[in-house]
Amino acid sequence: MIALRPDELRGSIPPLVTPFKDGAVDIPTFERLVERQIAEGSHGVLITGTTAEPSTLTTAERIKLFEVAVKVAKGRVPVVAAPGGQSHADTVEMVAGAEKAGVDAMLVVTPYFLRPPQRGLVEYYVDIGRRTALPLMIYHIPGRAAVNVTVDTVAAIAERAPNLVGIKHAVVDLDFATQLLKRMGMEFRIFVGLEELSFPMMAVGACGLMNAVGNLLPRRVAELCERVWANDLAGARAIHFELDELNRAVFFDTNPIPMKYMMRRLGILPNNEHRLPMLPATAELEARLDGVLARAGLIKLKQAAE
Repeated sequence: MIALRPDELRGSIPPLVTPFKDGAVDIPTFERLVERQIAEGSHGVLITGTTAEPSTLTTAERIKLFEVAVKVAKGRVPVVAAPGGQSHADTVEMVAGAEKAGVDAMLVVTPYFLRPPQRGLVEYYVDIGRRTALPLMIYHIPGRAAVNVTVDTVAAIAERAPNLVGIKHAVVDLDFATQLLKRMGMEFRIFVGLEELSFPMMAVGACGLMNAVGNLLPRRVAELCERVWANDLAGARAIHFELDELNRAVFFDTNPIPMKYMMRRLGILPNNEHRLPMLPATAELEARLDGVLARAGLIKLKQAAE
């Protein structure tokens, strides 16, 4: 495994939403979202992760977003590209585009729908690892991809792909993180991919968070990481409970439907447009989310009924 600096690739790296306007990717708004994350203290940005609705984007649009993020970030924070897709050929094309764009690392999702065997996953990631010199991470999200990655599989990939440095773990399975760190070492980067496990998994040894709720409150999510690093577990626990209802609200409907509505409600996005088959929040969901935002103190109570 290639050596990373202790402060490299860690902390809160939110998966940014993709803003749309009249069916097209809204680049000016996306630029503002990247700048906002940097201003609010995030430790990096993740581009075209699940929260970005990547399967509704073309490969060219995803590569364009990598390029824009790098241009806006200007090296101030790392830009992590998520170039994975269902097709190996598309993934290879996006990996090349991401490296050319100048991203700092890559997070590649397990190929979805196919349900490949573990030996297929090993060969897939070894092949991708040979195509880039950048730090590579596995995106483990069986709830969407319909395939699990085992600890043995991660170890087998790492033996043949020295640039494999970590994983985004989006499963309610804290023991997986424990066993993976025991096998791979504490320097192996595990990013928490499910909001509810943010504090518990960081307490075990995860290096950071790649959580959708970072689109709403980037500074607070970054602070949770920083409190853990400072061994202020009481402070980190307090933030964990403070964010609990917002964390759960992310999944009141398919992510990022609730997220985009809340971002629009707070003026972070000009609209909450999606591409089919995704749709905006229903009126009932809007009312439910307004209640969450009001209880979090992000909108006034009288606004929640507007």
